[in-house]
Amino acid sequence: MTPPTPSAAAPLEATDESAEKRPAPAPSKGNESRSPGRLAWNRFKRDRTGVISACVVALFFLVGICAPLIAKLYGKDPYATYGQDDPSLLNEFGFPIKPNGGISSDFWFGIEPGLGRDVFTFLLYGIRNSLLIAAATTLLVTVLGVVIGVTAGYLGGKTDYLIGRVVDILLAFPSTLFFIAFWPVMISILVSPEEETPVWLTVVSLITIMTAFGWAPMARLLRGEVLALREREFVEAAKVSGASPTRIIFKELLPNLWTPILIQATLALPMYVTAEAGLAFLGVGLTDPTPDWGVMIQNGAKVYQNDITFMLFPGVSMVIFVIAFNLLGDSVRDALDPKSRR
Repeated sequence: MTPPTPSAAAPLEATDESAEKRPAPAPSKGNESRSPGRLAWNRFKRDRTGVISACVVALFFLVGICAPLIAKLYGKDPYATYGQDDPSLLNEFGFPIKPNGGISSDFWFGIEPGLGRDVFTFLLYGIRNSLLIAAATTLLVTVLGVVIGVTAGYLGGKTDYLIGRVVDILLAFPSTLFFIAFWPVMISILVSPEEETPVWLTVVSLITIMTAFGWAPMARLLRGEVLALREREFVEAAKVSGASPTRIIFKELLPNLWTPILIQATLALPMYVTAEAGLAFLGVGLTDPTPDWGVMIQNGAKVYQNDITFMLFPGVSMVIFVIAFNLLGDSVRDALDPKSRR
């Protein structure tokens, strides 16, 4: 083979020298290692529907938390009977004199027929109470479902069999009927019929009843996940290395269960919002004069033939919240598990 001539070799040598002097290209950000949480957050930010839904949900929670402050700035009280104090607001039939439910600059959402309470502040406190009950129930259901589901899946044997039968029994009966049937029984045990039930006791007992009959779906899902995970190599390796069951559960199993836990929790909260409102509408749980979404819809249903305004605001606000939270749950699921995208 003929060696290259000096004139041809010179450019080659110059090229080699420039290549040696040229700095190596910096790694792009796309090639940097990222945690699964970071990747999920990036996928969620690209989902416009999820971001908008998250903003709507955050707005509802902010309104609920700041309800006393908003009512103070607004200058009205949810329990004050403005129609009874000012005869010019209601006619002889107890309905607002002004059209559209008495909407005006003084009463942004109008006033309630009969008593004449301010609908805007009543709705603020209704959102506050409904979200408090639903959020507390969702948190307790999630914790109880995780504990029972992981215990059943990891221990197996008789423990898994007994828990499985309890779950089957709870899932076999409609939960709403359980709530309606057991809540009055619980209240009658705690409070005598002659005494008035405190609002705090009503809230605590309602949360307790919904939690007692609501943990089964979460427990069944996690029990199946744990049964699949405990046979994996990393769990077997942890057992061989002498790790305790507590360490295996918290270090090996739970980190792989956050996705189904978070997805189930985001889908459960709007379900408990509608369940609590439905119970209040049926007279179980919070009742008038305590502000609540279900109480407002119940009062509006009595007069909707004359004026639908009183049912419009609580009904539309609850529908917006439930839809937004369901869309948020779908977006969270798609972000955490991209393979589930439709």
